Amino acid sequence: MNQAARRIGRTLALVLPVVLVLSGTLAVTAVPWAPQSGTQVLTASAERTAPRDSPRAPHEVVRDRLVAELQQKDPGTALTGLQKEIARRPSLARHCTSIARALGRAAVQKYGPARAHAYSRPVCDTSFAAGVADAR
Repeated sequence: MNQAARRIGRTLALVLPVVLVLSGTLAVTAVPWAPQSGTQVLTASAERTAPRDSPRAPHEVVRDRLVAELQQKDPGTALTGLQKEIARRPSLARHCTSIARALGRAAVQKYGPARAHAYSRPVCDTSFAAGVADAR
């Protein structure tokens, strides 16, 4: 009796996974994934797009605020604000270079390349100066 049970167990161990895989494959292929009625089908990339009223990332808010501050005052004030924000919220440090570059480009738009370059200082590895150079 013990050998018969062992043989049945081995047979099930070999056959059961094959049956489960085949039945799962057949079940998936039988499902009507897309309706045939001509309705619009959304792709996976459509799900990833953010609605316009969704909250923005913190670094985008800081960047926009500092660019506005640069427009109202001067690039030196905005760069000081950037240094303070990075010190206050270290999670923004990985976005520091992109924010400083944006400030550099905004400074060139407001002051021109020569005057904007005068405000350069080593904030985020001279990314402000790189932004000034990008905008030239």
